[in-house]
Amino acid sequence: MDVKDEAERPSRQAERSEATRRALIEAARALFAERGYGAVPAEEIVKRAGVTRGALYHHFGGKEELFGAVFEVVEAELTQAIASQAMTASDPWEAMRAGAQAFLDACLDPAVQQITVLDAPSVLGWARWRELGQKYGLGLVQASLQAAMDAGRLEPQPVRPLSHLLLGAMDEAAMLIAQADDVQSARREVGEALDRYLTALRLDSPADS
Repeated sequence: MDVKDEAERPSRQAERSEATRRALIEAARALFAERGYGAVPAEEIVKRAGVTRGALYHHFGGKEELFGAVFEVVEAELTQAIASQAMTASDPWEAMRAGAQAFLDACLDPAVQQITVLDAPSVLGWARWRELGQKYGLGLVQASLQAAMDAGRLEPQPVRPLSHLLLGAMDEAAMLIAQADDVQSARREVGEALDRYLTALRLDSPADS
């Protein structure tokens, strides 16, 4: 065998392995979003992905671990989209507000509702769901609050507890939207309530005048 071929073999194997992993995540994501975790058998996931059942257990150990990978992909995409929206704002407080509203807008997506809001707490367990949610969301919330404080738009204070309070409020807002009979009305009402909450924190809000 040619030395070059021998050297390239691990690279090709890694590419095939990554392609299989990606196919499983994409297939599972579409099915979980459509019907929910509990209604999707592992056999259907591997069939849609075009791989063997053994590949599922090799890469993820089972359907639950695969769901965790799907959840992380969705959370990472949400965080990136929210950060991108926040960057269009004129100042740090407006960036924080824009990011919060972008998150609520994302909660209108049925796939986001099903995977991150409705299924994730029960499938992953509360502790793991909270850990992953904080991994992606908490840092962004902390950075937004700290930037607003540094710009003089929020009263200087310990940022970590305030970040946890705001993240918790947004998680509850997402749940309200996902479980509402009228999601558009729920989104509007929750968005208005969140705006009032953030405005009350702002140093130049009417309460401080």
